[in-house]
Amino acid sequence: MKKKLGLSLLTFASLALLAACGDVSSSKSAATGTEIGDKIKIGFNFEESGQTAAYGGAEQKAAKLAIEEINAAGGVDGKMFEVKDYDNKSETAEAANITTKLVTQDKVNVLVGPATSGATAASAPKADKAGVPLIAPSATQDDITKGHDFLYVAAFQDRFQGKILGKFANDDLKLKKVILYTDNGSDYAKGAAAAFRKSFKGEIVADETFTSGDTDFQAALTKFKGKEFDALVVPSYYTEAGKIVNQARGMGIEQPILGPDGLNGDEFVQQATAERANNIYFVSGFATKGDVSEKTKKFLEAYKAKYKEEPSMFAALAYDSVYMAAEAAKGAKTSLDISKNLSKLKDFEGVTGKMTINKDHTTEKSAYMVTMNNGQVDKVQVVEP
Repeated sequence: MKKKLGLSLLTFASLALLAACGDVSSSKSAATGTEIGDKIKIGFNFEESGQTAAYGGAEQKAAKLAIEEINAAGGVDGKMFEVKDYDNKSETAEAANITTKLVTQDKVNVLVGPATSGATAASAPKADKAGVPLIAPSATQDDITKGHDFLYVAAFQDRFQGKILGKFANDDLKLKKVILYTDNGSDYAKGAAAAFRKSFKGEIVADETFTSGDTDFQAALTKFKGKEFDALVVPSYYTEAGKIVNQARGMGIEQPILGPDGLNGDEFVQQATAERANNIYFVSGFATKGDVSEKTKKFLEAYKAKYKEEPSMFAALAYDSVYMAAEAAKGAKTSLDISKNLSKLKDFEGVTGKMTINKDHTTEKSAYMVTMNNGQVDKVQVVEP
């Protein structure tokens, strides 16, 4: 999503499109898996065009970079990765169809993508049935892995972000009264909002909602302006959050505005405008500023050299996802082996931090809180859950 936000860090927010899956996931014992031949086949299923291309496009670029690096270094156990890459066009049904094609026709051994929660939820049953592990870089919807033996998520979940926001509001900003303004059309936003309500120790003086696609927030903001509050908390994606910031600042609302990783990136700044994107705080799973690791520095240099732009958090998560797949492919004979190795992954050093896959197949890691002023990131700090 975000490409070059000043000091850039980037965000991470899987578009939690509500995806109802009709299929029931198969058990591991019923899945046959795919055999690894002379090459390890990996399938990319990203939103390379369409509504959420800001996420999927960045992820596809970073995933390609990771493959190039791994193959240039000799592959895994002397075997090169062979990529099958398809654009799901930001359409949930198309993402599911592509997954089916990748596991039944292309016979891939591991899948990376989709980026969004809705598309991932629709794709997971197909991967389960075939016994092929699917690594979703940024599907943050709560409990998305439940019932799926072969689904793994590289990002932290929605409610985790809400918990981080609440902790930051309590401990760092010392907020006493806030207004919660949530995108009621997004599971991603609702999950973060629910966790914030539980973790915030102060008073929520107004708890209002809007709907994905709304563009005029003047009426609600006018009502908010008349209240006494310390900050506005906006669980949302950049498409709406940027407009809310622009309109709020234009009306003279200068209090801090907090949000999840959906507020991060160039697109958010474009909507809000740099001059109005001040006193903004958001969660991120990736940092390019501060005491970053050598691995992260090398990734930043390689990505900027190849694509002439800063990598977003989405890009970083996809890059890590491919390297997770490579690590799990060591010694593997089939896709079932790769899945088993993924489930045991512990303290894996990625560019988004040290990661451990837990029993729910989600990733445990710390988070960053980012401060933005004048459309640029000027402070990054680690927040533990």
